[in-house]
Amino acid sequence: MTWILLRGLTREARHWGDFVPRFATHIDGENVVALDLPGNGAFMSRISPTSVHSMVEFARGQLQIQGLQPPYRLLAMSLGGMVAVDWAQQHPDDIAALVLINTSMRPFGSLTQRLRPASWLSLARLAMRWQNAERVEQAIHWLTCNESLSRHKDLATWLQIREGAPVSAGNAARQLWAAARFSCAAAPPGCATLVLSSANDHLVNPVCSARLATAWQADHQQHPWAGHDLPHDDADWVCRQVADWPGSASHD
Repeated sequence: MTWILLRGLTREARHWGDFVPRFATHIDGENVVALDLPGNGAFMSRISPTSVHSMVEFARGQLQIQGLQPPYRLLAMSLGGMVAVDWAQQHPDDIAALVLINTSMRPFGSLTQRLRPASWLSLARLAMRWQNAERVEQAIHWLTCNESLSRHKDLATWLQIREGAPVSAGNAARQLWAAARFSCAAAPPGCATLVLSSANDHLVNPVCSARLATAWQADHQQHPWAGHDLPHDDADWVCRQVADWPGSASHD
């Protein structure tokens, strides 16, 4: 069975960094595919849909083109988590397990919980300076990463990614709009679900993850100090949580 990894707003497969190979070593060598959403990475020339459901259909189509057949296991964060949830709810036969990282969606969080007010000004400045690559990537790092020892290396890598596959301002706005208006179905997915959150997430209030986990009676583990980009801040912790979880491939 294949694990599909989905990133968040304006991010792409290369933003996983070394998480992908680390993750692969923890799941008994199962196939791991980091898939880009339309408008990002390999699909930068596509117009980003303004609905999460359209992103799901795009992802399903790309996996079929690659010859990867369901069921899949999904590990997804932020906007990718919304895509993963909608995928599992709309096409239950496609998905065997979900791992949701620092995601947020209606009805499990208010506007100020899904996007902390303290970040609003920074995000507004980021949007106005979207063409200033260095300033934008610095702002994203500050908002999403609490582990700063690799900051200079991260920024160099992210600037290189942005130079090779820039996300247009229009696509960034479409992705934000899709995330802002998404509301998942009331019924929980039929598959096993693991929720991972960060206690010190500066972008999204972790209560969103806690409420989702409680409503769906899903397993929930919280990291004590990581930021929104939990796989960046502590990749090994995420890998261990998934490997030790009964819904993971190693326990089938």
